[in-house]
Amino acid sequence: MSQSHYIGLDVSARTVNLCIVDHDGVVVHERKLSSDPEEIAQHILSLRLPIVRVGLEAGMLSQHIFGRLAESNIPVVCVETRHMKAALAAQLNKTDRHDARGIAQMMRVGLFKPVHVKTPNSQRQRTILAARQLLRNKLQDVENEIRGLIRNFGYHLGKVTARDFEPRVRELIAETDLESVADALLLARRSLREQFGRLDDIIVRRARHDEVTRRFMTVPGVGPLVALTFRATVDVPSRFTRSRTVGAHFGLTPRKQQSGEVDRNGRISRWGDEMMRSLLYEAAQVLLTRVKRWSALKAWGAQVSRRRGHKKAIIALARKIAVILHRMWINGTEFDWGQRPETAAPSV
Repeated sequence: MSQSHYIGLDVSARTVNLCIVDHDGVVVHERKLSSDPEEIAQHILSLRLPIVRVGLEAGMLSQHIFGRLAESNIPVVCVETRHMKAALAAQLNKTDRHDARGIAQMMRVGLFKPVHVKTPNSQRQRTILAARQLLRNKLQDVENEIRGLIRNFGYHLGKVTARDFEPRVRELIAETDLESVADALLLARRSLREQFGRLDDIIVRRARHDEVTRRFMTVPGVGPLVALTFRATVDVPSRFTRSRTVGAHFGLTPRKQQSGEVDRNGRISRWGDEMMRSLLYEAAQVLLTRVKRWSALKAWGAQVSRRRGHKKAIIALARKIAVILHRMWINGTEFDWGQRPETAAPSV
């Protein structure tokens, strides 16, 4: 009977350290390869060893390498970064070679936490969403720089709409030596706004042309951005066996510390996808403060707000929205607004 073998891959920008151990943990093969997925796959296949598991850390190149190894029917696993870092922290000397050995041993003993590798369609959607967020952040940076620049000379911009921002700035600095600097910054702002608008339009079109995201948008507070981000981030809904675990996946559940007689809940963990967590928080805030139509979901959030405060209610509502979106996706249903309870008749 042939022995089982396990492979660890330590991936860097240009090279990959490969280590193979047998079922007893003995290193049987090591090699330094380029980060080309084709070369890695061909090298593993050329060894003609019974490979049980190949592990690599989640990172920038991991999706590309994972996809190529999976196409070659190599049993590859992508491992959660924080979990792997904690497991490798016990090493006396940290080198790429030692990391590859450590990953191989983790594969052998099953000491790892696998992560979902997104499908190509999800990766494309996430690229658009990430680019939009980048432009939004840079646009905010430029506007803040303009505000700070003119404030140093005694001008206060105040609250203005996005459309009135540039005319107001030009009005304040007219006939000053700041005009040339402001021109450059305002031109950059105008270009950022234009490209940001283009990506926004793409997101709206994609959300409206997708049956799943259209159903998501029946939830009050959930618009095209939240719907498309949720679809791209979850990617495969069946990977969550229970809808209630989705909130924890996005870091919206409190940390728990329990040891002996100590048992306390802390703030939310903030693990998982930061973009999705922020958008769910915004959707919950819109639902609780701007949506006028009654729903059982809003009534529940208002009740939590009265009992535990507004901020905790927003987080609880964001978590509940994530659970509802996942359940709608699994069941193929639209949002249920619920039946508004009738007010009790006045007693005679």
